[in-house]
Amino acid sequence: MPEGHTIHRLAEDYEARFAGGPTRVTSPQGKFTDAAALLDGTPLEHADAHGKHLFLAFRTADWIHIHLGLFGKVTFGDAPAPPPTDTVRLRLANATSYVDLRGPTTCALITDDEKQAIHARLGPDPLRADADPSAAYHRVSRSRTTIAALLMDQKIIAGVGNVYRAEVLFRHGIDPYRTGKDITPTQWDAIWTDLAALMREGVRNNRIDTVRPEHTPEAMGRPPRVDDHGGEVYVYRRANLPCHICGGEIRTADLAARNLFWCPTCQNS
Repeated sequence: MPEGHTIHRLAEDYEARFAGGPTRVTSPQGKFTDAAALLDGTPLEHADAHGKHLFLAFRTADWIHIHLGLFGKVTFGDAPAPPPTDTVRLRLANATSYVDLRGPTTCALITDDEKQAIHARLGPDPLRADADPSAAYHRVSRSRTTIAALLMDQKIIAGVGNVYRAEVLFRHGIDPYRTGKDITPTQWDAIWTDLAALMREGVRNNRIDTVRPEHTPEAMGRPPRVDDHGGEVYVYRRANLPCHICGGEIRTADLAARNLFWCPTCQNS
């Protein structure tokens, strides 16, 4: 499932290609046909993101709510748009661009009130200007759940997925099994600040890189990472490989139905 930086990048890309002018809105697959007909020919006014949720604004209070889930995919291209396949749930097109949405968990036309209800049930997003990290810490500091699980709880902090969870805990030397109530305010401030910086870089580069300059392949004289996800990381999907810092073996375990990755030597606080 895409992490929050990807959704914020998509919001920027939708706005850059479609905001301000008349937009052809269609649903070749047929599952969004009625809503598409209501919006067809109207301009995209704004794109918004909160965590893993994308919102496209048309007119005053009509929003397309998109959640990609595990299988959703967004593909941008330049005009002229090719004939769509019958797997395209939503296509936007104008004189210069098109974008196809396939396989989302959610693609629905919602009102502004319904959009606000979605925001209300999500935790603060490190990439949003209105985010309040103290609201997240209020819940974290009262929980006996592991910090690794809490970071993945979208009701507590929105947009963090498995990669950012593993990497930010490594970067701050925190044992992923440490409970939320044992995370100090100073540690939480450092985690939040680091997440915001890493995720902003992810938006800019459209990939996740988490290693510090002194630990890049060039600086360390090591081969670059080869992985479908791309990006240089410390522990994510590096189970049984040596840690870049201490040389110890990276471990993995199942936690809340997701693979956890960490270095027991470096993450001992």
